[in-house]
Amino acid sequence: MTHVLLIAGTAPTHSMLKAAVAQLRAAGATVRLAGLFDREAVDGVLDAADVRPLTEAAAERGNAFVKRVAKLPPPRRAWAIAERDPWVRRQARRAQVLVALDAPGVYPVWRLAQDNRRADAVYGVAPALRALQARGERPVHYALRDAVRAVPSPAATLRSTRRGVRHGAGAVLRRATSPAVMRTSIGAKAWRTAVVAPRVPDAARAKLARRVSVSMTKGGRKAGATMVLDQAADRIANRKLSAALLADAVRADLARGHDDPKVRAKAVGAALHLADQRLKKKDFKAAADHLSTAFALAFDRGLHFDGVSSPMAKDPDGYLAVFRESAAFKALSAPRGRALPAAPAPAGRPLRLLIAYPNSRFLRAIRDRYENHPDVEIRCLDVNEDETLRPLVRNTKRITEHALGGQPEFRAQVEEALRPHLDWADTVFVDWCTNAAALFTAVDPGTARVVVRLHSFEAFSYWPHLVDFTRVDDLVLVSDHLRELTEKVLPQLRGPGTATTHVVANAMDLAPFQRDKSGDDPRFVLGLVGVNSVAKDPRWALEVLRLLRAKDERYRLVIIGEGFDPKASAAARAYHSLLERDLAELEAAGAVRRVGQTDDVPSALTEIGVVLSSSVRESFHCGLVEGTVSGALPVVRDWPFFAALEHGPRTLFPADWVVSTPEEAAERILAHTGSEEIRRAVAEPAAKHALALWDWSAVGLDFDRLLLGDRD
Repeated sequence: MTHVLLIAGTAPTHSMLKAAVAQLRAAGATVRLAGLFDREAVDGVLDAADVRPLTEAAAERGNAFVKRVAKLPPPRRAWAIAERDPWVRRQARRAQVLVALDAPGVYPVWRLAQDNRRADAVYGVAPALRALQARGERPVHYALRDAVRAVPSPAATLRSTRRGVRHGAGAVLRRATSPAVMRTSIGAKAWRTAVVAPRVPDAARAKLARRVSVSMTKGGRKAGATMVLDQAADRIANRKLSAALLADAVRADLARGHDDPKVRAKAVGAALHLADQRLKKKDFKAAADHLSTAFALAFDRGLHFDGVSSPMAKDPDGYLAVFRESAAFKALSAPRGRALPAAPAPAGRPLRLLIAYPNSRFLRAIRDRYENHPDVEIRCLDVNEDETLRPLVRNTKRITEHALGGQPEFRAQVEEALRPHLDWADTVFVDWCTNAAALFTAVDPGTARVVVRLHSFEAFSYWPHLVDFTRVDDLVLVSDHLRELTEKVLPQLRGPGTATTHVVANAMDLAPFQRDKSGDDPRFVLGLVGVNSVAKDPRWALEVLRLLRAKDERYRLVIIGEGFDPKASAAARAYHSLLERDLAELEAAGAVRRVGQTDDVPSALTEIGVVLSSSVRESFHCGLVEGTVSGALPVVRDWPFFAALEHGPRTLFPADWVVSTPEEAAERILAHTGSEEIRRAVAEPAAKHALALWDWSAVGLDFDRLLLGDRD
């Protein structure tokens, strides 16, 4: 049954109305009538329940309302009453055909049709009959059309938004902004329009934008979820509220594994502007909060760690330019210096060496060496395990606030916690340029010499920017390409009165990896050591494998090590999904085998004849070197994060080890695995080269010169 609502702007002629109702009913419609007339004018045509005289509706709202609408022309008067009358609005939402019986009824019908876009809105009985006929002839077409038009028009949405803002119609707004509505293109467009409507108060606009953004995310319109927050922020005069919306927009964007550089730059700039304003007023806490927001957005792991590219790696100066223009950021790196220079190495007693760290992953060989050194007295300090230091190193905002000039209580706590260690030590070696390094440079080190080692992870984080390098005597990096990048990220390192940089390779005991190869034919076995992050880019290695197997299906890949956590970010989840799809295909063909985490990597490497470095970013790549020393043919990707620098894999390793593409990698492998003798003829000199340069027997001497000074 088709529902028809008739709207009359004046009292209709009794005979005309009776004929119209009869025709519409004959066409299979139920008929309702509303208009500016008295009930007596339509007696006998329709049942009382099917008629709503707008004169009665106006009277129910009181004399003041009646007097106010009486001044309006008939079309506007009819609409002013109809839009407030629940009966009319209910019947209008239900109707498939809205009919204006006269000219004054056209305007109310048009307005009602904006809320009910499924309905045909017509003027006159004849067009109404044609609409009914068309619906009867094409029921599927109209059912689909009605489904698509199930949400109000943008104009109607704007009006309902303003009403919701004025009257707090929360339940109505929740239903109207539901994920189901956002799944439709019309609904999403309507609410994007509503969010940027004029004359909406800032707080209400922000609240609405967040509600719409969440619903769009749930409705599968994740790009729209970012867009609506960005557009709302542009319409908000309150800078703090606008910055908060922009930050939400970037978080929403990153949460879907995407990065919009323009929106991100706006959000970071807005947060830094607020930080500068609050710093100017010496509101250090608020300045630290805004600066922390800027850091969180600019150094999100999805941007630099869980993808195969990084916007900062491409252009460090350009990426950090907005920070370097910020007064708050400049205050972080303002040199505080030290009262006294570091004392020379002591004579007549062992050197007191304090090793401080938040992660001991790369320290085992170093600790073993100096725990057994006759000229060294060693202490180790895990800042995450020490009960006094743990709450200090984990409070990033307090560290930031202190660096800006605030938090005297925090400085006193750090001083109390670290002074006994600093007074005892001749040399403090801080591994990882993260929270421990920031803490140790938050106070004057006295005469203790401070040495900090920076791994590649930190260069893509905010931590080095919280370290006062005028209180660091020596900064250690594991490769020249990492030093080159770090000096671009931290230009203060190139100035006077700051840390001296050194390149010292990672501490590796490589002797256990010198073992004979096992298996039938190791030349066809490729090895990938360590796949615990997206930066290892194992899909690149799989592409190399596919190219090789197109020539010879005996080639296969062994993956050694635990996989990465796909829950780390949306970017990691996306990469993991693609990787698992690739692996499922190749494992089914017997081309890939995953060994998983093992404590005996040297044994696992005995079957490997070719070792790959497929990473996009490495500071050194210990796994590759270990594989090379095991007698595997090294094949190193020209790590994209560093390929444009003066230094990189081609200067760290012999140039013939390095390739630019999977095709070049496959060519190198094919050229040197024609027989086991050919493979060994290339792999054995590579193993000797790696052992001579990077075994702990050689690198340990570099650490002695660095940490012990002039001692033998």
